[in-house]
Amino acid sequence: MPGGLSTATPTSDRTGEHAARVRAFARRELLPRWEQLDAFGELPLDLHERFHAEGLGNWWLPERYGGIGLGLEESVDVVSELAYGDAGFAFTSFISILGTTMLSLYGGEAVRDRHLASMVRDGACCATLASERAAGSELTKIVTTAARSGGDVVLNGEKLFATNADQASFLIVVARSASSAEEHLAVVVPRDAPGVRIVKRWEMAGLRASGTYQVSFERCRVPADGVIEGPALRILEAMLNASRILIASSALGIARRVRDLCLEYGRRKRVADRPLVANAVFAAKLGQMEMDVDAMRHVCLGAAREFDATVRRDDGAERLLRAGTLKSALTAKTFCGRTGWEVASVGSEMFGGLGYTRELPIEKLLRDVRNVAIVEGGQDVLRDLVFNRYVLPEDQRI
Repeated sequence: MPGGLSTATPTSDRTGEHAARVRAFARRELLPRWEQLDAFGELPLDLHERFHAEGLGNWWLPERYGGIGLGLEESVDVVSELAYGDAGFAFTSFISILGTTMLSLYGGEAVRDRHLASMVRDGACCATLASERAAGSELTKIVTTAARSGGDVVLNGEKLFATNADQASFLIVVARSASSAEEHLAVVVPRDAPGVRIVKRWEMAGLRASGTYQVSFERCRVPADGVIEGPALRILEAMLNASRILIASSALGIARRVRDLCLEYGRRKRVADRPLVANAVFAAKLGQMEMDVDAMRHVCLGAAREFDATVRRDDGAERLLRAGTLKSALTAKTFCGRTGWEVASVGSEMFGGLGYTRELPIEKLLRDVRNVAIVEGGQDVLRDLVFNRYVLPEDQRI
């Protein structure tokens, strides 16, 4: 099929082995450094280098480029294990799936071969740049332009939130065609192309081990073979299904960590000469957390399974374009964003005053999980999408 995406049937053995190795890495390398990873300083590139050296990074890239070729369903537990260790590290590690899947399914063969193979070889990442100051969830308001000039494309404009942009090997920039206000292009831009400038790194409330940047383009000239053929906004919409499902999976990992911290605290803390975990109210809250975690995982797996089943078809790329936003992906991100926040909020209360300090990681987890309800479409934006695409009668849908 287009792009050489893996068509192998998922196997529980392969999934379990990779997730187990990621779990070991996260608990060995990430958990002990939670305070350092929560500081707004240098990015933990050394940890990403180790992650790559152990053969764990970019696990979804197709085997034809040297990748492992795990599907999205298999990636749910991988991301959950990473986010259990640190959600910022996890976000940096998986968010490239948005751009690489776009390139795999719709990019030209030469561009795919050039960039995806090097990502596997070098442990590199990519960044997808769409959002602008006046075009957050309304991408039709993009003002960054792409003008065809001979065998090149020239980009001018500025992008607001671009995770991984500074350390990426290449960028995928969504821009308005300079010749037609109704046409949009997705253009592959090497990170070192002249005219690309990092304006600043945003200091985020959570996910502080990741890097999100404001990026400008000034007469940035790149080869026209980097233009991804097709309706750029529709392609972006379809590919957001993959990243939204994995963002939801990061909430799962955070919720699991909250549950375990609360259980550990309940066993250690004594009230009236009994462990707190023996208190019926405290135990019931832990029971609810367990049910929430289980529901979050199943929602993510169901959405991932639908995405995988679609892309494995011979006409998978075309089917995704026709479908656009999958209801299951919107549901997973919205449900996990809300439920993960509830789990972390209850967890912080269970620690009493300590839950509102920075002495313990519970406060960090509360900030980290908030991201899930905000990035790649806030909760109300996604609810509105569900209404317009799936609730309205078919002849009235947008």
